[in-house]
Amino acid sequence: MTSTFQLTHVLPTGVVFAVEPWWVQIIKGVIIALIGFTLIPAAVTIERKLLGRFQHRYGPNRAGPYGTLQAGADILKLLGKENFRPSTSGGFLFYLAPMLAVIAAVATFAIVPLGDVVTIFGQKVGLYGLDVGIGPLYAFALGSIAFYGLVLGGFASGSKYSYLGAMRAAAQLISYEVAMGLALVGVIMQTGSLSLVDIVHYQQTHLWFCIPQAVGFLIFVIASMAETNRAPFDLVEADSEIVAGYMTEYGGGGFASFYAAEYLNMVVAGAIATTVFLGGWTIPFWDGAPPVLGPFVVLIKTMLFVVFFVWIRATLPRLRYDQLMSFGWKILLPLATLNALVTAIVVVAS
Repeated sequence: MTSTFQLTHVLPTGVVFAVEPWWVQIIKGVIIALIGFTLIPAAVTIERKLLGRFQHRYGPNRAGPYGTLQAGADILKLLGKENFRPSTSGGFLFYLAPMLAVIAAVATFAIVPLGDVVTIFGQKVGLYGLDVGIGPLYAFALGSIAFYGLVLGGFASGSKYSYLGAMRAAAQLISYEVAMGLALVGVIMQTGSLSLVDIVHYQQTHLWFCIPQAVGFLIFVIASMAETNRAPFDLVEADSEIVAGYMTEYGGGGFASFYAAEYLNMVVAGAIATTVFLGGWTIPFWDGAPPVLGPFVVLIKTMLFVVFFVWIRATLPRLRYDQLMSFGWKILLPLATLNALVTAIVVVAS
C-alpha cells in the first residue's frame, strides 16, 4: 500500500482524486466548525423574527441592524453567568452532559457535503468535512452520543424533575429515531451507497429523492422535529409539562450549550434532508452551475427547513405525551416500514 497522501477515492462519476493532505483537512475542520457555530445565532434570529411576525409583533429590533445581534448578545450573557450546580448533583457528569451534546452536533455537521470537489490553488479539495462512506450510520451514531448527553444531564442533576425529563427524552428520541432511519432506507437502496456525496451525485442525473421517496421525505421531516425537540414535539423540555426537562438545573454556560446544541441539531437535520432528498448542492435546470455556488445552495435550502420548522411551531399546538408516542409507533413506524418494503420491491423488479 502506498502512503496516505497517495491514496485515491473514486466518485460515482468516475473522477479520481487524491486524498487531501492533513493540513487541508485541518483547515476544512476549522472552517466547518465556524460555519456551524455561526448558523446557531442565525437560526435563533430567524426563529425570533418569524415568530414575531406570526404573532403580529416586531420581534428583536434593538441590538444591531434589525435586531440581528440580539442572539449573539444573549449567548454572551449566558456565557458570562456563574456556573452553579445543585449540591446533590454529580460534578463530572453534570458538566460532561452539555459537552457531549455540543460535540455530537458539530461532529454530525462535519459530514454534510456543502459542495463538490473543486481545485483551490492547484489542490483538489472536497467541499465537505468527511465522506465517511457510511454517512447516515455515522449521523445516527453521533445522535446516540447526544442522547447520552441528555440522559446524563437529567441523571447527574440530582433532581427528580430533571430525571423525569431525561426519561421522556430517552423514550421520545428512541421512538422517532427508528422511523427516521427507516425513512432513509429507500434512498440507500436506490443509490446503492451510504455515502452522502454519492447520494447527491445520484440525484444529479435522476430526480431528487423528495419525489420518488415522497413518503420517506415526509416521515424524515416529521421525525426530525421530534428528534430535535421542536414543537409540537417539544414535551422533553416544555415548561408547562415538566418544568424544563433535563435542563432544569442548568444555567449559564451549561444551559447555553444545550440551547446551542438544539439549534445546531435543527440545522443539521435540515442539512441532511437537503442532502438526501433535495439534491444537496445541485440547482434545478442548471447542470453547469459553478461549484463555488454549492455551499450557498446547501445553506439556503437548509435555512428554508429552519423556516419551515419555525412555521410549524407557530401553527400547531403541542401534543400530549401519549399522542406523541402513539403517533411515532403506530403511524410513522408502519409507514416507514411499508415505504422501505415497496422500494425494495421496485428496486428488485427494475
